[in-house]
Amino acid sequence: MARTTKADYAKHYAEYQGKPEQIAKRSARNKARRAMVKKLGAAAVAGKDVDHKKPLRKGGGNGMSNLRLRSVKSNRGDTH
Repeated sequence: MARTTKADYAKHYAEYQGKPEQIAKRSARNKARRAMVKKLGAAAVAGKDVDHKKPLRKGGGNGMSNLRLRSVKSNRGDTH
């Protein structure tokens, strides 16, 4: 079995992250984070993840009613 190198991983990651769909999703996540920082302040958001109650992939939006702050551990452990 061939061994995956860091260069192979970097190439795959760059190709995936460069897709228009991924760019749009990243932009939406960044927009949600900026909205929470504006509402609560940078100190309140520091070290936390902004979670979408209804995920973007399931039709959720970036409205404040769909956003919440969660710890990194609990947010990234969810499978929605």
